[in-house]
Amino acid sequence: MTNTNATTTDFDWVALQHRAHQEFAKRIAAVDDWSGPTPDTDWTVRDLVAHVVEEQQWVPHLLAGRSIAQAKASIETLRDDLAEEWALYSLAASAAWKSTPADANVQLSYDTVTVEAYLREQVADVTIHAWDLARAVGADETLDDELVRAVWTVFEPQRDALEASGLFASPVPVADDAPLQSRLLAITGRDDRR
Repeated sequence: MTNTNATTTDFDWVALQHRAHQEFAKRIAAVDDWSGPTPDTDWTVRDLVAHVVEEQQWVPHLLAGRSIAQAKASIETLRDDLAEEWALYSLAASAAWKSTPADANVQLSYDTVTVEAYLREQVADVTIHAWDLARAVGADETLDDELVRAVWTVFEPQRDALEASGLFASPVPVADDAPLQSRLLAITGRDDRR
């Protein structure tokens, strides 16, 4: 059985960021219908991908020490080719993560946190959305095992706060012995059963 007792410090988060971006890119390559539905009923495939790309746009600005207002002023409107936009902003975000000390501080909309805490949040977000995109486009939904274990260490301790945040749907009931990916998706309000 998968070890679910790992902690966030047990992982190389910069390497995982690269892996999460590869997972997302693989699903973008499978997109045929940008107007198709996603597990988030408020979003189309285009909306989902645009959201994840926009999150990457913020990374270099915030890691450079800019305030939210300064970063927002630097964000450009996305062009129509979201696959190209993903490639561009994924590369820029990856370079910023590699060049910024993990213990530096970064100002986010809700608090000032360490770069490492922001990185863990971003890895979790991209990983979960890689599954969303896979489900939306009919691609392979199996996520990298190490990513799943790492993201579990981010979300599981926040289990009770996730639903209250309004960012996730209510947790989906799932057996305690279900695969870790199923349990991870379930606590973020996603049902991986067909």
